Amino acid sequence: MAETPFKVDAEIVTALRNAVRDCSERGLTYASKWAAELLCSLPPTIRRPEQTAVAQSNFHTSTPARSRSPRPSLSFAAQTPAPIPPDSMHPFSAPADPSHAYLTQGQPPEVLQKEAEWEAEDADHIAMARAFMDSKEYLRVVHWLRPCRSAKATFLRVYSQYLESEKDALREWYKLENTREQPPEPVNASLHDLLELVKNATDPWLLFLKAIFLCRLSRREEAIESAIVSIAQYPWNWSTWVALGDCLSDGDELSSLLPLLPLPSSHPLVLMFQVKTLNSLNSPSDNELGLCDRLLSEDCFPRSMWIMALRGNVLYYLHDFTSAEAQFRKILAIDPYRVDDIDILSNILYVSENSNALSKLAHDYLAIDKDRPEICCIIGNYYSLRAEHEKAVKYFRRATQLDRTYLAAWTLMGHEYVEMKNSHAAIEAYRKAVDVNKKDYRAWYGLAQAYELLGMHQYALYYYQHATALRPYDVRIWQAQGMCYEEMGRHREAIECLKRALIGADSQETTIHLKLAKLYNDLSDQAEAAAYHRRIVEVCRSAQKPIQEWSKSAIYVARYHIFHGGGDLALARQYLEWVAVSNAEEVTQANELLRRHLPAAVMRQQQQQQQQQQQQQQQQKQQRHGM
Repeated sequence: MAETPFKVDAEIVTALRNAVRDCSERGLTYASKWAAELLCSLPPTIRRPEQTAVAQSNFHTSTPARSRSPRPSLSFAAQTPAPIPPDSMHPFSAPADPSHAYLTQGQPPEVLQKEAEWEAEDADHIAMARAFMDSKEYLRVVHWLRPCRSAKATFLRVYSQYLESEKDALREWYKLENTREQPPEPVNASLHDLLELVKNATDPWLLFLKAIFLCRLSRREEAIESAIVSIAQYPWNWSTWVALGDCLSDGDELSSLLPLLPLPSSHPLVLMFQVKTLNSLNSPSDNELGLCDRLLSEDCFPRSMWIMALRGNVLYYLHDFTSAEAQFRKILAIDPYRVDDIDILSNILYVSENSNALSKLAHDYLAIDKDRPEICCIIGNYYSLRAEHEKAVKYFRRATQLDRTYLAAWTLMGHEYVEMKNSHAAIEAYRKAVDVNKKDYRAWYGLAQAYELLGMHQYALYYYQHATALRPYDVRIWQAQGMCYEEMGRHREAIECLKRALIGADSQETTIHLKLAKLYNDLSDQAEAAAYHRRIVEVCRSAQKPIQEWSKSAIYVARYHIFHGGGDLALARQYLEWVAVSNAEEVTQANELLRRHLPAAVMRQQQQQQQQQQQQQQQQKQQRHGM
């Protein structure tokens, strides 16, 4: 069956509007901001609800019911939902899959009514608790909501308890800084107790918390299950999708998970989740670029800065820096004060060595908020491009002080220490990056390079292997690993690594071929070496590169056929003649081979052919006498 094309309609607008309110009421600022940006990216004609389409019940709360109607209700209306006709399934509703039937059934009306009454009773305490949360007075939230019975009050109480325990864990962790007793990351000893509070939860928001606690306790399968159940009941809490993505370690796990989601594959939330997760794994492809284009189409969210930033990240990871910069410039034209993802633009300008644009970006955003880690990263990149590495380290360190989990700052700090030839400090920074996110290949790659600078090749290999496991088609990492093997004298393993590098390399690439030819020559395998040199000659000639770039390879191929049994003397003559009439350094060598060695090789070849003919004739005579 053909996939139903999605289109944003009044139902999606209502769902987003409710998500802005519901997430905000529960202190989920990131999810609320995400929903608000998506909502306001829609044209006003779509955002304005038609009066005829407004069907409000007499009573409403922010927690959605599990409706079986084609358009799920977002209220606690005490009504029995009608069954879904097979042909009336909305393209954004949950699929009629028997395995998901338990997720989409409505709760009994009396349960919904009782929850609504409890929430009405707790309304004043909830409002006060929200004020305390905004002031980061989490213990007061826990204290005042303890007697409350509604699901919303329970969420605020447990969530505040979690946030307070995170503060305590971070405080204890910093006390052990620069000591051997400091663990790689803060240890929250309250997670098991918090999990007990929500272990039997059925509310989607409490299930979201359960997923977070399980993920933090490394119980990934249970966390994924809780997140999926939460999404089935309330899809538009983006924080649940983020928690689900944190449970995945590679693209294969994502591919296995997508069919289990209680939403159609064409649903915009599924598409956003797919692109966002692969971006976090640093492994998007052209397919994800196409998904972003679908999400930015006129039928979806054509002016969404969040999706534009997703697309910019995809282009950045695909190394299309020109298009990525243009995408981020488009975001700045819409909102010049948006800080999210602006550090990616600074990375692009750094790689492009656009010092003027990077200087302006740093100046503009420093005036906006100097205490955002992304802005500290911009300034660090600016100083790094000016080769002022000590100043760059200062701002990258400032970024990590503002946000310990800010991975990019740790990695970039390691790069700066490498530039300063301070390998030990670089290793420390890269280790912090790995502690923050073991799924980011750049920290593993940085560790490998730092250990290689110290001449500790066995350690470097260990980290290169981690990096290649995360980025199996990254040409640069395979090349580096191959060179590490070469330094260790393990030429066969080096050759295998470089062959893997060729899988993801450009078809006109010659550097890797040259390295492979050298390795085979070191192994006295002239035939394989000559094959790679011949490939270099063919690629360079087809690309019309100057002969100076391939003359050495031509000479090697000619010598192989003249001296080492290659036997294709016609090819050797052709290559030598090309070099002989050029201005390459190998002209004298080519003329010498043409004048002296090639004629002798021709004579030897003719003699060998005559001897072979004579032997064949003798064999034929013997066969006739034998008959």
